[in-house]
Amino acid sequence: MHNRFLTLLFLLGAITLKGQELNSPQLSQYLADNPFVLSPTYAGIGDHVKIRVNGLAQWVGIKDAPRTQSLAADMRLGEKSGIGMFLYNDSNGYTKQQGARVSFAHHLTLDRYDDEFLSLGISYNYNQFRIDTNEFDLINFPENGQLNNRQTTNHNFDLGVMYRYDKFYFSANASNLLNKDPQDLTFDIDEPNELRNYYVYTGYRYTKSKNSRLEIEPSVLFKVFESDGRSETDLNVKFRWYDFEDYYYAGLNYRFLNDQIGKPLYVAPFVGLKKNNFYFGYSYQIILNEILGYSTGTHVVTLGVDLFQGISNCRCTY
Repeated sequence: MHNRFLTLLFLLGAITLKGQELNSPQLSQYLADNPFVLSPTYAGIGDHVKIRVNGLAQWVGIKDAPRTQSLAADMRLGEKSGIGMFLYNDSNGYTKQQGARVSFAHHLTLDRYDDEFLSLGISYNYNQFRIDTNEFDLINFPENGQLNNRQTTNHNFDLGVMYRYDKFYFSANASNLLNKDPQDLTFDIDEPNELRNYYVYTGYRYTKSKNSRLEIEPSVLFKVFESDGRSETDLNVKFRWYDFEDYYYAGLNYRFLNDQIGKPLYVAPFVGLKKNNFYFGYSYQIILNEILGYSTGTHVVTLGVDLFQGISNCRCTY
């Protein structure tokens, strides 16, 4: 009975949330040295072709809980620009979605001596969302208890801007700028047409001295969803220990709805490393709501590699 009830909740939640947002689930993937998943402005920052593969298993222990796989890759284009691609596949019970994002960024130098830069980014998004009803029999539907599979596609755009000054960074982004087609009644006539989400991501990489091997990076991610007015915040702290060009890191991610600051959605410790241009990251998200009684938590694994190093003559892409 519990499994049937929870599966029904997943389905209803997917229709009302994912049908509105049509986007890849964003948890703590960006903290695994992978900020490009948040914003197109990061495309081309770095001297390699950067490839990151991510696997996300939410609410482990619950049948048909959400699962997401994604691939992110970006590279420098010329001296001051970058391109990137993001692919994802997401399943949540009877709901499925796949999508792709192609991004372009241009990086401007405001002050070459103080490392002051401004980056502008744009993305084209494609998303397909559907409900697979082949095995859906929780409710006595008409037509012999079955519904036809339903699906919708969305073409959209993201815009972003990022300011960097030495080790400080601040980015503002708007995703899914275009409203959904009002003629698309695939799911619910009362479903909002506004798909726009707004993100602000900022932080600072602090070291006690130039030769210090320890770096501390506090950061904040603030998100607003126009469709229903809700908003949420991530408070993060990350510690890096450097070993020449390699490093190890550990940190903590604390996410909450902005009208419930003292009641976090989850707390997520995370660890990772960079070794010879290979990356590994792992996060375990401790759920702190009513799902806790059914699930052992959420696991996020990130693997990455940097290929084809090419030094740029412009510090804006360092």
